[in-house]
Amino acid sequence: MKVIEIPPCTHCTNNNDLFQCLNRTDLEDFSSSKRGNVFKKGQNIFYEGNHSHGLYCIYSGKVKLTKWGSENREQIIRFAGKGEVLGYKALLSDSPYNATATAIEDCQVCHISKSVFLSKLNENKKLAFSTIQLMAGNLRTIEDTLITVSQSQVKERVARALLLLKAKFGLEEDNVTLSVTLSRREIGELASTTIETAIRTLSQLKKDQVIAFDRKKIKIIDMERLFSIAKLDY
Repeated sequence: MKVIEIPPCTHCTNNNDLFQCLNRTDLEDFSSSKRGNVFKKGQNIFYEGNHSHGLYCIYSGKVKLTKWGSENREQIIRFAGKGEVLGYKALLSDSPYNATATAIEDCQVCHISKSVFLSKLNENKKLAFSTIQLMAGNLRTIEDTLITVSQSQVKERVARALLLLKAKFGLEEDNVTLSVTLSRREIGELASTTIETAIRTLSQLKKDQVIAFDRKKIKIIDMERLFSIAKLDY
C-alpha cells in the first residue's frame, strides 16, 4: 500500500450516491481528514474479522468482497467500483468486517476516519438517510443472490455471473468484451461453484458460441442466449 495525494472531495467527478447530499463545507471536512492510498492488483484493503477504523471510498479501480464459506472456499459476495464506499456496515455496527476487500486491478482509495464520518452522520439527516438507503440496497442484492444460489443450476449461475459483471462494469469499446478481467477461480467464486466446474461451464458456453475468449478476457457474442440461459428477460 502506498500513500498518495488524491484530489479533494469537492473536485471529485465520481458519481457517489452517499455523498451527493453533502454541501461544500461537509466535503471539505472529509477532504481535510482523508488519506489517499494505492492498492496494487491482488492487495487486500481490509480483512474479514478485523475492526474498522474508517470508511473507504474508491477513487479509481475495481474491488471484490469475499467471505470464506463451507469447504474452506472463498465466495465473492459483491463487487465495487469507482465512487462506491466500503466498510460502512462494520463502522456503523462497531463490529469486525464480515468480508475481505481485495483490489482486482490497481486502485486509488480514500480513507475517511471513523470519528469524522460518524460526526457528520449525527449532524446530517440527509447523509444518515442516504446511508440507510445504501444498506437496504445491498441487503436486497444479498437476498437475490441467496435465492439464485439455492434455486438454480450451475450453468444458470455462471451465466448470471457474466451478466452481473456486464451490468456492474460494462463492456469495452467493441461492445462485446467484458471490461473487467477475472480468473476462472474468481468466476467460480462468484457463481458459487468450484474452479473445475466453472472451467467446464465456460468451455461449454464457448462451444455453444455464446461467449468467446481473448486470452484472459471474456467476450459475450450472443447476449440474447446468455440471458436465456440465465433465465432473465433480455
